[in-house]
Order: sequence, then structure tokens, then C-alpha cells
Amino acid sequence: MRLSYEQLLNYELPEVRQRYTARDTMLYALSIGLGQDPLDLTDLAHVGRQHDLLALPWMAVVLGYPGFWLKAPEIGADTVRLLHGEQGMELFHPIPPEGELAGKTRVVEVVDKGEKGLLLYSEKTLTEVASGRLIARTFATHVLRGDGGMPGAGKQARTAHAVPESAPHWTVPLNTRPEQALVYRLNGDYNPLHSDPEVARAAGFPRPILHGLCTFGMVSQAVFRQLQSAAGGGSLRSLALRLSGPVFPGETLRVEAWRDGSFRARVVERDALVIDNGLMRIA
Repeated sequence: MRLSYEQLLNYELPEVRQRYTARDTMLYALSIGLGQDPLDLTDLAHVGRQHDLLALPWMAVVLGYPGFWLKAPEIGADTVRLLHGEQGMELFHPIPPEGELAGKTRVVEVVDKGEKGLLLYSEKTLTEVASGRLIARTFATHVLRGDGGMPGAGKQARTAHAVPESAPHWTVPLNTRPEQALVYRLNGDYNPLHSDPEVARAAGFPRPILHGLCTFGMVSQAVFRQLQSAAGGGSLRSLALRLSGPVFPGETLRVEAWRDGSFRARVVERDALVIDNGLMRIA
């Protein structure tokens, strides 16, 4: 890492204005697995309507995306060993199915974990260009495994939500597809970790892994449908989760959720925890 702690906190990322269409909205929904049942009217509202198309809340994480900015030469981060550790969001207004949004990303904090690397906390606001209203705020934590030992950096990581010890109220199976990472990257995240076998092996994986934000979208949608059904409706207010392990395209997920909005997910084939400390609020 070439930048100091103070320089990272003050690093200026340009505002990203993104004009998107109904096609982009449908592509996002398809990329996180919607539409596999052609008779599912809930899914079709996001992928099959010509009119009154609905954008998924989770689409906030790909809109106004500043690109793989940690790869910039002046930053000097070890991006091969970088992992997406946590993701969260707040939704203030429904995302329009098409339009123009402005995304502004900033570094909020950097925590030094020594040999484990750095934790970099960032925030993105999404604003509708035409009206100026705040649509969503997203939060991310990236683990820079090769960049520990930064003088002046914080020492206290954020505390994650603890899921209940009781049995989950709902268990939902989710199938990922073998080509899903190649489809999901069309949303704008072209990190070769998800498409290039050589890059994946250099990062310590036997093959390309699914984008953490793809898993985020799939699991969030599954939990949202359960909470909505139990409450008789409602819209997303906030959610946060920890990305605890990689998912390989083609694996099966088992989502476990509780009525208080807590959730987690495992890969069935490996019995590996991949999403933990999840908490969703609807109203």
C-alpha cells in the first residue's frame, strides 16, 4: 500500500453518474438467479414485465459503481489477495427501474489487523440526478490481506450482528449456476478473480469464485421474500451481512433465516458457512 492512513481517508473518488435502462434492471435480476421459474409472478415483476417493471433493492450495490478503484497505481494495494468482507445498505426510496443516479464513494475508516491485513470501510451514496433525492446508502468492508502494518490506522473493527442460537424459522435452498459469475460481471464488476482461472489460482482458489455481491443479492432476496410473506408485505429498510467464505459457481446454497430478520447461508456440498451475521429490517 503506497498511501498512508491519512491519505486513504482523504482519497477523493470522483462522482459516478450512471444512466441505466429497464434492460439493465432485468439483467441484474437475472444475474442473481431470478426467473428460473417462468410461473413465479414475484420474479417476473423484476425480469419479465414490459411495463411497471420493479427494480430489486440490492441493485443499489452495482449502480454508481466507481470501478475497481483500489487497483489504481497511486494506491498500490495488493488486489490479488483482496477480499470483500462485509456488505450493507439502507434504502430510502425505491430504486427507479430506469433513470440516472449519481454514486459518490468515500473511505470511512481503515483498521489495521497486522498479519491479517487491513480492513477498509467505505460508503456509497446513491442520489437521483433529476430530483436530487437520496435513494440509498451502501456500506462495504474490504479485507486487504497483503497490506497490514499501516501506521496510524485504527485498531477496533466493527462488531457484527450475532444470529440466534435457536433453530431457524425458515430454510431456503438456492441453486447457483456454473456460468453465473460470467453473467453477473456484466453489471460492471470485471475483477478477473471471477473469470480468469490463473488469477483465481494466484489468489489461492482452485477456480474462479462467484462475486460476493452476487451471493449478497441472492441471499438477500431469499430472506426478503420470507420476511415479506410473514409480515404480509413491507419494503426493505436496511440490511447488513458478513461474507464469510467463497462460493464457486454451480454450488447449492442453504439460507437459514429467523423472524427477527437474522440470517446466514451455507454451501451445501462443502457444509461451508459463506454468509454470516446477517440482519434485515423491513417496514
